[in-house]
Amino acid sequence: MKQYGAEFLGTFWLVLGGCGSAVLAAAFPELGIGLHGVALAFGLTVLTMAFAIGHISGCHLNPAVSIGLWAGGRFPAAKLPPYIIAQVLGGIAAGAVLYVIASGGPDFDVSRGFASNGYGEHSPGGYSLTSALVTEVVMTGFFLLIILGATDRRAPAGFAPIAIGFALTLIHLISIPVTNTSVNPARSTGVAVFVGDWAVAQLWLFWVAPIVGGLLGALAYRLISTESD
Repeated sequence: MKQYGAEFLGTFWLVLGGCGSAVLAAAFPELGIGLHGVALAFGLTVLTMAFAIGHISGCHLNPAVSIGLWAGGRFPAAKLPPYIIAQVLGGIAAGAVLYVIASGGPDFDVSRGFASNGYGEHSPGGYSLTSALVTEVVMTGFFLLIILGATDRRAPAGFAPIAIGFALTLIHLISIPVTNTSVNPARSTGVAVFVGDWAVAQLWLFWVAPIVGGLLGALAYRLISTESD
């Protein structure tokens, strides 16, 4: 239960920190942090939590990561359901807290998106479903490749959180214009449920694509790694 609690709290922090920066600070009048600040915020949530709870639960914070680690031979299948449930509940809890905070502002309108992921008319840059699908698969695939490599027993010890946090920052810098960046079904679900409507209707892509990407990333790492099982 300690592992599941750690995943709940870690995912809560990721969604509150990342989506919170997008909702509350990205376009703050004239001094907003913008795309670069939001990208850094997501990276910092993972970096800080990796140091805080990595030794407790592995700091997955993401169903696609848990599934990818299982595919990479690093995580038992029996723990997948409770990990994923804890992550999704943590994301929704963070979405609820963020909603309470944001709704206290004079210009809050949840229909604007509430940091939800989308494609077509709901993509920040108007990108198509195909563009969104390819982006999420490829970005999540490389995220898993980096996670597996950085946590390999042959990698320099103690630096994995830094590599993983910077990887997530880079992923956001690339893909925020396309999908608002998911690579994490729990992150997408955590805010989409408060928007409803189109955000929930398009949520399927932000489950399917990251999971497919995670599996492909795990497969790619196993193909290039010479470490024996």
